[in-house]
Amino acid sequence: MKLSAVTSAAIVATGLLASTLASADTLKKIADSGKITLAYRESSVPFSYLSGPGAPVGFAVDISNAVVDAVKKRLNNPAIKVDLQAVTSANRIPLLTNGTIDLECGSTTNNSVRGKDVQFAINHFYTGTRLLTKKSSGVKNYADLAKKKVASTSGTTNAQVIRKYNRDMNLDMDIVLGKDHDDSLLLVDSGRAEAFAMDDILLFGLMGNARNPADWVVVGDSLQVEPYACMMRKDDPQFQALVNGVIGGMMKSGDFEKLYNKWFMSPIPPRGQNLNLAMSKELRENLVAQSDKPAQ
Repeated sequence: MKLSAVTSAAIVATGLLASTLASADTLKKIADSGKITLAYRESSVPFSYLSGPGAPVGFAVDISNAVVDAVKKRLNNPAIKVDLQAVTSANRIPLLTNGTIDLECGSTTNNSVRGKDVQFAINHFYTGTRLLTKKSSGVKNYADLAKKKVASTSGTTNAQVIRKYNRDMNLDMDIVLGKDHDDSLLLVDSGRAEAFAMDDILLFGLMGNARNPADWVVVGDSLQVEPYACMMRKDDPQFQALVNGVIGGMMKSGDFEKLYNKWFMSPIPPRGQNLNLAMSKELRENLVAQSDKPAQ
């Protein structure tokens, strides 16, 4: 299903609907409607992205599909329909809280601010903000971007992080925002920004999918380590238990590590690039801890 325009009236209504839907039973909603609506991202490589015409692919997409299988089994209804809804960093939380989508598994940071509006599942990845730039730019770290334009993506924690760092270090950067990661990359590719500040794993994925990957480089210190997790509506313990049961079960059985190796240690579509990114210490520890602890 294509992403429909979110009108200003719908955004206003989100606040009114949230208190009602926040306590809704997602499993009952799915059972009554006969469908579950999954969110996907168009350019969050390798988590959730479009590799060509058709349905999205990625590490988080596979997690979402495993949740769907568990929902069908729980409700004893293999005919449950799966609708797909494209989301951006800016609209993913409103579309979840107003009931448009039922589950968002992508590249969403689990932090305490967002936790006031949504519920997060077990953390499935850990990452930090770095910079993607053209090799020809000469940029090596944040200080090289003083008084220059720096791109990030609207609605992300990275945009907040780079703004704070800019203020704290008095770099006088001009922060420009794309609506999604492809837009932010285009700002750099077209010369309208010198670098793109984003989670390092997404930068490596975007670089691998670029027309000329050898022209690009990921640079800079990692400003913080943050967890990714799937989002659900708040106050829905049955659905939360089901989602965590799927992810936790995969972590315990070894299926999670197999899935990780598929998307981070093997060639992936559409260009067959291999990110060759070994599992971090934080994530390996969470295979045992199965924590949903947020970033601050």
